[in-house]
Amino acid sequence: MTAVRTRLPALVDTPIMFAHRGARARRPENTIEAFELARDLGASGLETDVWLSADRQVVLDHDGLHQRIPRRFIADVPRSDLKPHIPTLDQFYRELGGDLPLSVDVKDTEAFEEMLEVARRHGAAGMLWVCHPELSRLVEWRSVAPEIHLVNSTRLGDISEGPERRSADLAAERIDALNLHRTEWTGGLTTLVHRFGVLAFGWDAQYDHHLAALIDIGIDAVYSDHVDVMVDAVASFADHEPR
Repeated sequence: MTAVRTRLPALVDTPIMFAHRGARARRPENTIEAFELARDLGASGLETDVWLSADRQVVLDHDGLHQRIPRRFIADVPRSDLKPHIPTLDQFYRELGGDLPLSVDVKDTEAFEEMLEVARRHGAAGMLWVCHPELSRLVEWRSVAPEIHLVNSTRLGDISEGPERRSADLAAERIDALNLHRTEWTGGLTTLVHRFGVLAFGWDAQYDHHLAALIDIGIDAVYSDHVDVMVDAVASFADHEPR
């Protein structure tokens, strides 16, 4: 007898498929080429990190380093002196438009206001999913940017008050989603978070079984380096939605 697998419902019709730093398994991460390939492979969302250069240009890079030896930070270097593969957010929107959800990990909080201004100028602020670990910072950003989506990216071990209290606080402050490592999500936890109307996001979902496990428990968005694997995994569940 074949076991029947019960899938828990998500709060969205189809999980958002965020290409982590673009299609970084196939192209250099956080480059226009990586983002374009991710879109072409079927990613329904893109993910990146933002920093502010010395001349206050919003640029897309993971660790914020201009060079490692001697150590120099992007914040200390004007845009014109950065490596040419590092795009600005303005360039991103000019090349790719603003139709896809863009998940942005704000590593440099000084970049937030400029990031928001660029996104608004391109008519894309409503497609931003802005991530940060500190609830207080997200609350501050909600007060100045009601149109963006906000995501509390953290780890269970860093939620001292517990996930139920955190979910209640996120809902009260109109923070849209809780983002945890894929290994920290369970069916009970997604159900708890959903009870408050908060979306459940899972990152580092690299393989079929990672993605299948998250989709089974009702995840609302996944982050993966392997865009083709992610797209195929989500598509394989499309005909098996819970009724």
